[in-house]
Amino acid sequence: MRGYAVITVSYWGFTLTDGALRMLVLLHFHTLGYTPLDLALLFLLYEFFGVVTNLFGGWIGSRVGLRRTLFAGLALQVVALVMLSGVDPTWVRWLSVGYVMAAQALSGIAKDLTKLSSKSAVKLLVPDDDDSRFFRWVAWLTGSKNALKGLGFLMGGVLLGSTGFAASLWVMAGALTLALIGATATLRGDLGKSKSSAPFTQILSKSYEINVLSTARFCLFGARDVWFAVGLPLFLYDVAGWSFTGVGGFLSVWVVGYGAVQAAAPRLLQRYGGAASASRHAQTWGFALAVVAAAIAAAVSAGFYSIVSVVGGLALFGIVFAVNSSVHSYLILAYTDADRVAANVGFYYMANAAGRLVGTLLSGALYLAGGLSACLWGSTLLVLAAAALALALPSVRPDPAMRPA
Repeated sequence: MRGYAVITVSYWGFTLTDGALRMLVLLHFHTLGYTPLDLALLFLLYEFFGVVTNLFGGWIGSRVGLRRTLFAGLALQVVALVMLSGVDPTWVRWLSVGYVMAAQALSGIAKDLTKLSSKSAVKLLVPDDDDSRFFRWVAWLTGSKNALKGLGFLMGGVLLGSTGFAASLWVMAGALTLALIGATATLRGDLGKSKSSAPFTQILSKSYEINVLSTARFCLFGARDVWFAVGLPLFLYDVAGWSFTGVGGFLSVWVVGYGAVQAAAPRLLQRYGGAASASRHAQTWGFALAVVAAAIAAAVSAGFYSIVSVVGGLALFGIVFAVNSSVHSYLILAYTDADRVAANVGFYYMANAAGRLVGTLLSGALYLAGGLSACLWGSTLLVLAAAALALALPSVRPDPAMRPA
């Protein structure tokens, strides 16, 4: 349990800086005159290298152990923060964009190395002989991480308004360095290292249920980021007239609430079959989310109290989305065995990162083309695809002989 605690605290520290960094970059460069599509491009390599890191990171983690991948993730984030502090507003646009994209690439690698290490460690450190208890531990780690990411959004908005862009990055780099030192001094062993030499072909899953779940995850997180990444912050800043702190505060409350619901999901679902019915929950809650997304999109398109519809509707979206996400996070660990956990979780989060990448690009492009309502209709279509894929998910403990490879 000490190992679980060290990994969780390290993940929390990283998550705070990750949320704050997104808000700092988005709002700082928006005030410098960057268009929505420019802003989406700033996050392009962040999301792209998240895909690459998850694809290869699981295989690497199974060979060298999750402790080393965790340390590498924390260290790379410190480098990315320091690098971004050197951006000069007087640089020409193409140089600034290229430099920020490169720093964001390092941050994307860092984030997914840290996430992969932390999420995979749950399978190895927490006994999974009791499905309900295992579901609770997975939900707690995932929910608490997202709650802290929400606090990171608020922290980013407050820091930008009070200390400025460069000074904020140095503060975060110093704090994360302390977290890295603490983790290095206390975490021992070859956690997650495969007993046999993992072949390179292990980076691609051949499991039916993991392939289906990963594709559904791609659609689910694309559906969130298509409005969350660029469209919503710019809508609140430009259309609603909110301040930096107001925009960061709303995103913070949304993600904190989303994280709280994720952590509470096992309790919410217990009376409906709990962990044993997880695949059915993914189907039911997936279609419920599609209804919510379509209702918000229709209200905003019709101009029906747009700001109220967005704020209230997305609060409801967050609740339903959180249950979906929590069920998915449980299923990926329930579907895999301990010796392949790093590779399978890496593959799954590769799909997650690919969904964020596509969602981020669509967010900038759709907002530029049709405002927030276009982003919300795009979200609706992606949610429908995720729910449809969930219909193909087998029961929690599938019989491999009954499913094609």
